[in-house]
Amino acid sequence: MSEPKSTRNLRVRAALVVAAVTGLGATALTALPAAAAGEAVTVQYRQSATGSDQVEPWFKVVNSGASSVPLSQVKVRYYFKADAGASYTYACSWAVKGCANLTGTFGTLAHPTATADRYLEVGFTAGAGSLAPGADTGDMQLRFHRSNWQPLNQSDDYSFGPSQTAYANWSKVTATVGGVRVWGTAPAGNEPTPTPTDPTTPPPTGGAALFDDFDYTGHTDPAVSAHGWSVRSNSGGPGVPGATWAAENVTFAKEGTNSIMNLRTSTAGTAESTRQTEILTRSTKFRNGTYAARVRFSDAPVSGPDGDRLVQTFFTINDLKAPMADDYAEYDFEYLPNGGWGEPANILYTTSWETYRPDPWEAVNQHSEVRASYAGWHDLVLTIDDNTIVYYVDGQEFGRHDARYLPERPMSINFNQWLIDLQGQTSTTPRSYDQKVDYVLHVKDQVLTPAQVAAKVAAYRTAGTAFEDSVPAA
Repeated sequence: MSEPKSTRNLRVRAALVVAAVTGLGATALTALPAAAAGEAVTVQYRQSATGSDQVEPWFKVVNSGASSVPLSQVKVRYYFKADAGASYTYACSWAVKGCANLTGTFGTLAHPTATADRYLEVGFTAGAGSLAPGADTGDMQLRFHRSNWQPLNQSDDYSFGPSQTAYANWSKVTATVGGVRVWGTAPAGNEPTPTPTDPTTPPPTGGAALFDDFDYTGHTDPAVSAHGWSVRSNSGGPGVPGATWAAENVTFAKEGTNSIMNLRTSTAGTAESTRQTEILTRSTKFRNGTYAARVRFSDAPVSGPDGDRLVQTFFTINDLKAPMADDYAEYDFEYLPNGGWGEPANILYTTSWETYRPDPWEAVNQHSEVRASYAGWHDLVLTIDDNTIVYYVDGQEFGRHDARYLPERPMSINFNQWLIDLQGQTSTTPRSYDQKVDYVLHVKDQVLTPAQVAAKVAAYRTAGTAFEDSVPAA
């Protein structure tokens, strides 16, 4: 699902980093949850369009069980046959629970059939709340279309019901609660992949890992470089042309018992006064496995007027060797507290990149987004294996992206905070914004659940280990 040029043409990072890492491997086995006793949902469906420009599956999720169901644990899948060479874009027209509390991502079936090789997976953020027994979500008026708006064919889609003009139970969509299927029948050989949540198994022991608690005295502390980090001071994109990347604005301090890294970005409304911040690993040796960080996003400046189009990030990346090179890789958490790229207000993106061309702009990526405030501390987890890319925020799945976006080469690990432009706030009054980071973790070739990540970080801290890097060089 490629983003339109208008939303992404200012975010190119070609000048940010260098190349690559190795590391294919087996994923860790984790215990999968059973649905809690009494948890069950039913999905009602109606179609709102039989035409050829877009698909309009409308849903209601009904709690048909005996206990309350947190909607953040519910996933609904609508299965369809993709048109040759097509990518798709999801949208929510209206929802009783609020479109901002719904997510839509596309996936590829492991076993394609004559009527299905893709699916739209609809999920819920924590803001959607819970369903009491007998309650339903109300209307979820959803749609998706080919990203280039070319005609599409619904008639061969597994989940499409042309006669379903009123809500009724529909078994050709599936629903899971906590990763356990509780409703519907998937196309043959394609039962929904369970999402591991709150496993009872401990995190796997051993294995190569990078962990850093960011316990440093400042950006010139020799240990920062010794531990493989580079605090950026060279010029170039992304962000405001002519801005400075200010190494001195990456600082470290204690908050309670934890050491915290702070990235401060400031401006007085001119390129010359703009100071952006970035820290990245010098080594590009990270590929499959689990990436995690605890990050504090900010909606408001520390001082001065608000409104700048700010980007706060945690991401992995390698270099683009040529326009549309197919071995480029990038996986982003990007929070925009004041909007930007065509968005009017706060939005959190997760984006998996296959490649791009800077000029003329062309992008091949898949993204998930939630339009809501994410101010405050958040646990961010990204997992990559040989089949899937999954993003989690605060223990809940945020986005699941296709195998076509898997990395071919290793990457670096990065945090940065920068301004898209100076149009969001044109004042010349100085202002500054902070993004804080508690820790970063990468476990090579092992897929951990968010709960296992938390347990592994706790084990490092209990042992008094502030830094470890046993990941081999590329």
